[in-house]
Amino acid sequence: MTLNVRDLRIDDPADVEAFARVRHLALPYMVWTPDAIVHRLARTHPDARFRSLVAEEDGEVIGTAQVQLAHDSPEPGQGMLNIYVRPDRTRRGAGELLVRASQDHLSAYGATKLFSWVLDEPANRAFAERRGYHASRSAHFLRLDLAAGPLPPPQTPPPGVELRSAAEFADDPRPLFELDAETASDEPSDVDTEFSDYENWIEENWKHPLLDRELTMVAVVDGRPAAFSVAHTDPATGRYATAMTGTSRDFRGRGLAKLAKNASLHRARAAGFTEALTGNDAGNEPMLAINKWFGYEICGTEVRFVRELG
Repeated sequence: MTLNVRDLRIDDPADVEAFARVRHLALPYMVWTPDAIVHRLARTHPDARFRSLVAEEDGEVIGTAQVQLAHDSPEPGQGMLNIYVRPDRTRRGAGELLVRASQDHLSAYGATKLFSWVLDEPANRAFAERRGYHASRSAHFLRLDLAAGPLPPPQTPPPGVELRSAAEFADDPRPLFELDAETASDEPSDVDTEFSDYENWIEENWKHPLLDRELTMVAVVDGRPAAFSVAHTDPATGRYATAMTGTSRDFRGRGLAKLAKNASLHRARAAGFTEALTGNDAGNEPMLAINKWFGYEICGTEVRFVRELG
């Protein structure tokens, strides 16, 4: 058996397909497509030092890693590595090699604190703990059967509120950038985020191949985007994922995020999507309550593990 780690070859469609397949088998609660994987590697800001790695066993891709610095955080020296191995190819050394390569890459660029999402299963937790990581916060994956499950009825916006799709902001998406930047900074997380680079947001987010602008819905108050629900879709599989739902601080407590997400879900069902996915920090009780109201059920949990590098 020959096992090695190398960079993903984004100019090789078969290699990218293999990466996506491993990710889907290991983490089926998220939408993985070859286009999205290539996009992230090609469009992530250079300061993130982003890399996609694969572990190969006798020429077969059995493990993956995505590695980057938290370049958009106000705290320097933070790195992230997310590693997944095919469930039927574990205990062969692929995870160990990927961890070593990822840590070496991040430490070479000055990272002193590392974060990694780990599936909340005994073997995975033990793997992380043996390598010096300790558990921090957790997050849930949630699923909704759009084909058969009931949805709350469509809601009429209250006076002064208008629902628009993101497609209607195509000529000037900056107001959506500003809303995204504000809500992202308030997201529960171990790593604070500050969006300040509009052009980078355009490249990474607005041009993302999974972004469905017709299904991304925005609640607008007096011409200002006040809340939104961002939709990522994979028409080939009928899967719809909520990438972000949030409300500007000035408009919270009025049900606008629920209004936008409900409109997005109804549009998604009408467009033929059959499965809705989302994720929530385990401590984000308001958003968990909203998703329970829609009928989402928890289908998996990840734990954020942290390691300080000496």
